[in-house]
Amino acid sequence: MRHADVENPHRILYGHLPGFHLSALGRAQASAVGRSLRDTGIRRIVHSPLERARETAELVNAELPAPVPLIEEPALVEAEFGRYLQGAPYWQIPIVRPRWFVHKVRRGTLPGDETIEQLGSRVLGVVHRLAREHPGEVSLCVSHADPLQAAWILIESRPQNEREMARKTVGRAGILQLDLDGERITSVRYQPAPKVAIS
Repeated sequence: MRHADVENPHRILYGHLPGFHLSALGRAQASAVGRSLRDTGIRRIVHSPLERARETAELVNAELPAPVPLIEEPALVEAEFGRYLQGAPYWQIPIVRPRWFVHKVRRGTLPGDETIEQLGSRVLGVVHRLAREHPGEVSLCVSHADPLQAAWILIESRPQNEREMARKTVGRAGILQLDLDGERITSVRYQPAPKVAIS
């Protein structure tokens, strides 16, 4: 699952910065996801250490029939290149973060950047470890857009390029549902965020 919507009125690229919490919409999304997962038998929620992912995990957990363990997992954290981009408004990124161009053309060549393979493998490593350690059980992982989209590319053996990163996206509070037979992924389904109304 990608974390839910974030309170970000100044449209800052928040990357790994602290202090970016879920918005009212995000809280409603996370709670709605939790309600939609009540009958799935989730046994644990593994989440990125960043606040928006932890808050999403907590709100989902609060809607389950009984609370499950919340487990912080550094491998699910945001893309490392986000540390370079963070703090700038989205519209200023090409001007004030010029290495963004190199990242978009040749992802993984700059220091502190990850290839699509590296990014997606972090997420899939967690998935495969959970499958090994808890066979037949349902786990929820809460991560971020780029790692999840990179993992989706690897699962489907699509070309590892920026076009594919943007072609099939995991929206905020969206879920990429994987079924596994042992450690082999047998099916992939995408569930967009539930529609919610906030007052």
